[in-house]
Amino acid sequence: MESHDGAWSLKEVQKLEGHTDRVWSVAWNPAAGVAGVPAMLASCSGDKTVRVWEQNPSSSSWFCKAVLDETHTRTVRSCAWSPSGKLLATGSFDATTAIWENVGGDFECVSTLEGHENEVKSVCWNASGSLLATCGRDRSVWIWEVLPGNEFECASVLQGHTQDVKMVQWHPTMDILFSCSYDNTIKIWAEDGDDDWHCVQTLSEANGGHTSTVWALSFNTAGDKMVTCSDDLTIKVWETDSAKMMSGDGYVPWSHVCTLSGYHDRTIFSVHWSREGIIASGAADDAIRFFVESKDGSVDGPSYKMILRNEKAHDMDVNSVRWSHGENRFLASASDDGTVKIWELVPVI
Repeated sequence: MESHDGAWSLKEVQKLEGHTDRVWSVAWNPAAGVAGVPAMLASCSGDKTVRVWEQNPSSSSWFCKAVLDETHTRTVRSCAWSPSGKLLATGSFDATTAIWENVGGDFECVSTLEGHENEVKSVCWNASGSLLATCGRDRSVWIWEVLPGNEFECASVLQGHTQDVKMVQWHPTMDILFSCSYDNTIKIWAEDGDDDWHCVQTLSEANGGHTSTVWALSFNTAGDKMVTCSDDLTIKVWETDSAKMMSGDGYVPWSHVCTLSGYHDRTIFSVHWSREGIIASGAADDAIRFFVESKDGSVDGPSYKMILRNEKAHDMDVNSVRWSHGENRFLASASDDGTVKIWELVPVI
């Protein structure tokens, strides 16, 4: 553990064990961990199950509240809570997306979405919970409309990537969808006036983008900056003029701001931007690193510095890192070692 300005330390709160294969992804319930509601976390695994973990308010320790099984027949690759925290979407290598509803603490599979030809790699709800995006190895991105009674209708199938699509992510304030792929690009999708979705921008090597598979992306709270990570061992920061975009002047393009390289020496699988502006990254070198914008006033525009690293956060690859929505600075990480870890970023007094 090394702190670069002495301001932070990373405390391992608890190791959550139970999965019998690698853990691919973790997702915090956005309606939990605030206003006295115990924090809740979902994790999904190569063992074909999803586990829901909850923090015990009295002891602060974490326990497995539910195991969601006997639905997916292959690896569960991705999980995402709806904004209300009532629904959980899970995407699987069995080519389906399952929708689970929390009914009085019990989770029931209330819908199964079929359409992808093979492995579903990522699922994501938009900010209002009215749309769900999925993507997969079949190179397509699907947008589903959420209807009453837990019905889902395919609104659009987006073709444009030439390889496996690794992740879909909605913009935090606008219904604009981002996807990243094995084809080394990030594609940005928007709806025109006729309910047709189309690609409005492609971020590739030609405009400052990555030179290998793009694994993940995340936005800052304001939605005017985006961070991406790649098999090319770099993390890139992008920005747009969100005020201009919000004013309804049409699409405003994203541009590359800076590249962070030389920090991870193996594939970077996950990045996530905290509400406070701290970027966490997890990689195949078993490490988690933390970055913040440097306030040095560089003439070349914004730059970022590493403030903390844990070289051996897990025994194997770190597949996912996610900041909590709650009052605590919790970070969850998922690994090929079959565990989920809860960390807390604490200021060094």
